[in-house]
Amino acid sequence: MLDYTTLWRAPEVNPINHKARSVPYFNPINVYGRVFFFSWFGFLIAFWSWYAFPPLLKVTIAKDLNLTTSDIANSNIVALTATLLVRLVAGPACDRWGPRITFCATLLIGAIPTALSGAAFNASQLLALRFFIGILGGSFVPCQVWSTGFFDKNVVGTANAFTAGLGNAGGGITYFLMPAIFDSLVTQQGLTPRVAWRVAFIVPFICITVTAIGMLFLTPDTPTGKWSERHLAVQRNLANHGVTAVVVDAPGGIMDKKPSEDGSITPPSQQGEKMQFEATGERKQSYDHEAQMGEQQMLDTARGEVVVKPTLREGFRVSVSPQVLVVAGGYFCAFGGELAINSILGSYYLKNFPSLGQTGSGKWAAMFGLLNVAFRPLGGIIADIIYNRTHSVWHKKIWIHLLGLFTGCFLLAIGLLDPHDQNTMFGLIAGMAFFMEASNGAIFALVPHISPHANGVVSGVTGAAGNLGGIVFAIIFRYHPGNYHRTIWIIGAMILAIHLSVCWIKPIPKGQIGGR
Repeated sequence: MLDYTTLWRAPEVNPINHKARSVPYFNPINVYGRVFFFSWFGFLIAFWSWYAFPPLLKVTIAKDLNLTTSDIANSNIVALTATLLVRLVAGPACDRWGPRITFCATLLIGAIPTALSGAAFNASQLLALRFFIGILGGSFVPCQVWSTGFFDKNVVGTANAFTAGLGNAGGGITYFLMPAIFDSLVTQQGLTPRVAWRVAFIVPFICITVTAIGMLFLTPDTPTGKWSERHLAVQRNLANHGVTAVVVDAPGGIMDKKPSEDGSITPPSQQGEKMQFEATGERKQSYDHEAQMGEQQMLDTARGEVVVKPTLREGFRVSVSPQVLVVAGGYFCAFGGELAINSILGSYYLKNFPSLGQTGSGKWAAMFGLLNVAFRPLGGIIADIIYNRTHSVWHKKIWIHLLGLFTGCFLLAIGLLDPHDQNTMFGLIAGMAFFMEASNGAIFALVPHISPHANGVVSGVTGAAGNLGGIVFAIIFRYHPGNYHRTIWIIGAMILAIHLSVCWIKPIPKGQIGGR
């Protein structure tokens, strides 16, 4: 029986890492609810600004800057390229300095070129600005790593899917907000279109800055306190629960700081490759809302699920593992396809249905991004339901591949039919959106299970793969200018091929401790 009070009450927590075992969606006062809110809202604001150009690009900005179709396509590719690079860096940065600091830094750095968007007066300047605005897309990685750090395995897929799904809705909201802001500046403030689109970008700049400052001052790094002391908290919690002796492997040094017998801090250089937890056998402290866990579950959590400082060797080993290839390949297809289609969908609608105009086609295109609010979370929720009932990570993986195969089939249908009937077109796009966006949610329900001690690295590589997919698919659109339907069926065929090629790989590396 469903317990609806979990939607707002303080959640039950894992006794070792204090991750929540439910999501308090409607309780921004509770620390877990507060982190949940800033995770999705911060990414939503970032996504809005990241995709603020496309709604005005085809008509207003193109006319002002004398842009060609190739210039527009190149600007979309450049925005994705920057995000790919930032996501690769953001993953290890999350493991080293913590996702909250990485999130805030990404937002504040990306806010600067957002404010300067109005300084573009030709195609080259537009490319440069969109490249640096692409930094905001990298905020997805700390969003997911931060969420993973606060929610336990039984609900992490749901939490990650909601934070990303609500955040991705920024790609739909921008199709409503940017034309509305632009129209308001023209009709109510009397600005010319040339000036109005430039002033419009000040709005997302203000929102990004305020959100980042709020995140910095109102939320913690981890459920147990400072990022630099996360391992000390695990050690203390194990001792409090009577765990007598456990040795935790530490790739790259598991502790930033280690207390000596007199209470002082031993420098990391003097710490060994392992740390040993000793407890008195007596439970010293009790926390409210703690879940009941066996000693082996506690040991597995401590040994395999505490994020460690990344080393180049360990980061490379994790990045090239077959399991990361599965989630990266899936995200290449799902999020890459979403990014590329989101960039051209308004133009595709305008081509097939010219009577809609810029604003009308933009509103219909916005629905594709807004469906993330429902469809991406649904992918993660179903993945968690499957996992909680079967206790098998394999079933999560099967769910991902099913979604990917259906996505490819819908893209083939859209591309081959090239509908000129609005009902047919919008219905097929909605069906494709369900499978594609649910696939995004399902993939990041599986990511926390893979090498959880290096969750930032896994999340960063997976997120970057999504952008790589967006770039590859955008390049295909680039070389088929105006021929949107042909590119869409090509993308569908690629997605089918990729999923079939990795479906046989085991979901978890052999011998992995934790994450199961």
